[in-house]
Amino acid sequence: MGAARAEVPYGAWPSPLTAARLMEAPGRVATARLAGPVVWWDESRPAEGGRTQLRRRAPSGRVDDVLPDGWNARTRAHEYGGAAWAPVGDGVVFARWDDQRLYLTAEPGDEPQPLTAAPSAAHGWRYADPQPSPDRRWLVCVRESHEPADVERHGEAVNEIVAVPLDGSAVEESDAVQVLVSGADFYHSPRLSRDGATLAWIEWRHPNMPWDGAELWRAPFDPAAGEVHAAGTAAWLSGSASEVTQAPEFGRDGTLWFLSERSGWSNLNRIPPHGGAADVEHVAPVDAELGGPGWVFGTRWIAPLADGQVVATLVRDGMGSLAVIDPSQPEDPPVVLDTPITDPAAVLDAGDDTTVVVVGGTATATSEPYRFRIDGRAVVGWEALAPPTEPIVGPEWISAAEPLDFTSAGGRVAHALVYRPTNPTVTAPPGTKPPLLVVIHGGPTAAARPTFSPAVQYWTSRGFLVADVNYGGSTGFGPAYRRSLNGQWGVIDVEDCVAVARHLVDAGEVDPDHLAIRGGSAGGYTTLAAHAFHDVFTAGASHYGVADMSALAADTHKFESRYLDTLVGPWPEARATYEERSPIHHTDGFTRPMAVFQGLDDQVVPPAQSEMIVAALAARGVPHVYLAFEGEQHGFRQAPNIIRALETELWFYGRVFGFEPADPIESPPEAVGLV
Repeated sequence: MGAARAEVPYGAWPSPLTAARLMEAPGRVATARLAGPVVWWDESRPAEGGRTQLRRRAPSGRVDDVLPDGWNARTRAHEYGGAAWAPVGDGVVFARWDDQRLYLTAEPGDEPQPLTAAPSAAHGWRYADPQPSPDRRWLVCVRESHEPADVERHGEAVNEIVAVPLDGSAVEESDAVQVLVSGADFYHSPRLSRDGATLAWIEWRHPNMPWDGAELWRAPFDPAAGEVHAAGTAAWLSGSASEVTQAPEFGRDGTLWFLSERSGWSNLNRIPPHGGAADVEHVAPVDAELGGPGWVFGTRWIAPLADGQVVATLVRDGMGSLAVIDPSQPEDPPVVLDTPITDPAAVLDAGDDTTVVVVGGTATATSEPYRFRIDGRAVVGWEALAPPTEPIVGPEWISAAEPLDFTSAGGRVAHALVYRPTNPTVTAPPGTKPPLLVVIHGGPTAAARPTFSPAVQYWTSRGFLVADVNYGGSTGFGPAYRRSLNGQWGVIDVEDCVAVARHLVDAGEVDPDHLAIRGGSAGGYTTLAAHAFHDVFTAGASHYGVADMSALAADTHKFESRYLDTLVGPWPEARATYEERSPIHHTDGFTRPMAVFQGLDDQVVPPAQSEMIVAALAARGVPHVYLAFEGEQHGFRQAPNIIRALETELWFYGRVFGFEPADPIESPPEAVGLV
């Protein structure tokens, strides 16, 4: 028998998962690309100032860092960015974070050379989702122009699909960049056919977001001239202002595959070579979501294989997996593959009959690249492509996600992932219950997924019970559930977070006096609204959260400038609703301690939003702490700032709930009423 474990109060449990240790975890991988047998991927590195490094795995298995120290492959397009790079031969083209120009490296480690001209304004041209033409003469991509002349002419940034010459001629002659497609408010997923003769893309217009409604278009492309053929040749294929269409991919035979919600779910569709809108065929119907919301550029959710099958990402009831589809049996539903992936983010055809490269997370590892070999409708082998690293924590420390369905206001069923306190070295005193930490994902059109998250384990290893809520409006539960938040943001999301806390209290799972709620961006708004309009939570932490809906509607970036039209109501006609739901207009509800964290370079939720809340807390004498970080945008990327924010939040809960964290944390001087 092992020795008895020491009794330590919940929240004060010692853990090897310190905030600094979290920064040593492998960098998160978002996208991957293939160039013949070579696999490329990006990797975020908080310990290196939050930059994105590119990595390259040769057929021998050797993995190299591609960019020299200090170079950061990241785009500012749509502010949320996404794919900012593409392999070209043995080198790579990428958008550099510092100036947003495109650069080219011929070999890993080479000093990158500019490929586009410097704009007249800082970050005036922003490039995203690049794809080289098969002859390597052109790079087709989305360009978002913030050049003063364009903004003055159109009243906002201008989005287009362009072709950039790969010979470097655009460095001195900006006119060498050819505008291929323009006129819509937004463009996404430009895809060239295998022979380079056809271009397909997604477009949509205000006030839509891509998950509200978007269209699939196609046009002939002249690879010799780098231009779309004569005006009038572009053809609409699918989608509308109310029908979601996304993720086009060409098969080897010219078949155009894409995802559409025309059946009621995001399912697979195809158009045969030379076919048109009348030839769209729904393939493999299933009451599940293929793909996800188009927040970032470069998403790849379907991979047509050489053997005719299609591999796709699939989410059912919030749980992610990989699935294979046999188009020769179009009425058969997708077959879920047996893999460790719980949150597939991208799937790529690896160039032969049976292999795909997948970016995804598992129950014990953050998002990484993997290669799977498929025989028929089964996985017969797989390997992790990134070099092996020491696990950040042993399996005995990991708290696995448990799906929870619970009843919310009006009898609605909502969803959450529950992570229980897990620590092999200590136990809690008898008769005590853990504090609850309700976590709200951002978006709000996004989702909590059951993938290993060191940030979640940080809390569970210290004795918190974490409820990661998929409130109404979250993806992965069908279009009806996602659309339930339309017109109801600030109502349904808040009700569901309050309901999960009450459910866990009533079930005897948590301490009713120690209930905390935290979230970033839209999740920060829900945190603030839960405090302003309800008295369930005893503490809250808002990370760059929305305080004033009206201010957000009047002052945010183009991509989300009309988002609230759908979530709340048209601005300014629905001004009364905006004020009714904005926490800043209901500060009399702020009676419980609050921690507020903000990036001072945030263009999505400007610092003024957090500063208004802090001023209101101070005026009412409510205990609070406020940390603002220079150089951080929407979502913190720099290791020292992430560490300080996380440690301060733990210190904050310790002060409010009456425990002393095991980690040595210096009291933040910015704290008011908590020391």
